[in-house]
Amino acid sequence: MSLEKMNPEERRAVGSLATIMSLRLIGLFMILPVFALYAHDLPGATPFLIGLAMGVYGLTQGLFQIPFGMLSDHIGRKPVIVMGLLIFAIGSVIAAMSHSIYGMLIGRALQGAGAVGSTIIAMIADLTRENQRTKAMAINGMTIGLSFSLAMILGPILASWIQVSGIFWLAVLFSFMGIVLLLSAVPTPAHSTWHSDAEPEPAQFLTLLKEPELTRLNIGVFLLHAIFTASFVVIPISLQQYAGLPGAHQWYLYVPALVLAFIFSILFIIRAEKKRHVKYYFLLGIVMLGASGLVLCFFAGSLLLSACGLLLFFTGFSLLEAFLPSWVSRAAPKARKGTALGIYSCSQFLGIFVGGSLGGWLYGTFGLLHVYLFCVLFALIWLAVALGMNNPSTKTH
Repeated sequence: MSLEKMNPEERRAVGSLATIMSLRLIGLFMILPVFALYAHDLPGATPFLIGLAMGVYGLTQGLFQIPFGMLSDHIGRKPVIVMGLLIFAIGSVIAAMSHSIYGMLIGRALQGAGAVGSTIIAMIADLTRENQRTKAMAINGMTIGLSFSLAMILGPILASWIQVSGIFWLAVLFSFMGIVLLLSAVPTPAHSTWHSDAEPEPAQFLTLLKEPELTRLNIGVFLLHAIFTASFVVIPISLQQYAGLPGAHQWYLYVPALVLAFIFSILFIIRAEKKRHVKYYFLLGIVMLGASGLVLCFFAGSLLLSACGLLLFFTGFSLLEAFLPSWVSRAAPKARKGTALGIYSCSQFLGIFVGGSLGGWLYGTFGLLHVYLFCVLFALIWLAVALGMNNPSTKTH
């Protein structure tokens, strides 16, 4: 990473674009901790359809992410980002006004279809010098992580004040705030060009899919987000039915668990990098995910132990979510870094879709607590895959 500082235009561009990404992600993720309980009462709702509605945005986001990025190479970044934010807003309006699970499915699918993440990253690359790009991407990555944590805290709190439909209306507001910020504060690039370190090259997909280390990382992010989405199909319902904690009060558990998890994960990451024991702490994160499933399954009736299970879950997730993209960046050849990250993103979105759908099906077929055991099985599979990985080098190719 260059010691030279960003110039004022680069700082404004990166800060504004990271904020736009953050607004969209907060609007998307705030719903996750409260959706299952809300959707349960919608006409036509079944456990499978609830899970599908939770995860379908991952499918549409995965389908449109790369095409939107390629389109932006030809017609410009700003028009594509505006279009994506408008699609996201339309999906949020449909979800807010839906009175059935089918309307919710359409709304969530459209939310995901407004897939502007790859275009925002490409625009950051357009507006930064090459020696500042790693720093810019790191800032954007940290913003994504903080947005997720903030959304998971805000969702349950806001749901108790403005209801779940109000959260969707807030997502609409965030979309228009993003458009205003884009048009007023982000410079228009003189040229929109393809960047090998930031954008995927579809022709290279097959080559990188054969790379063993990258394949293990892609399997990992798929399983991580499958576990996460499947878990939140049942966590809110489990806390209410077994631990006796109403949905309006569940943020009492989420907030301290998320804050402590953030602190623990930061401490673990610092120690891992300092001692060069990234693989050890990576495996520890997977073990935490698996252990959290066992605790949440077998001690669902205990509020205290459920809180411990959530702490394990969020700590493991935060740790792994931080390690994975950095590891991909280190493992990928420099000339194909953007392609490697594109495959990684697609694997993540597919995991969200599969986790939601399969979690809902398991809930409806075998019962609530069996979803946790499915997540434990996924964690064990991931642990077996990850054991063969090499401790990542501190240097990139």
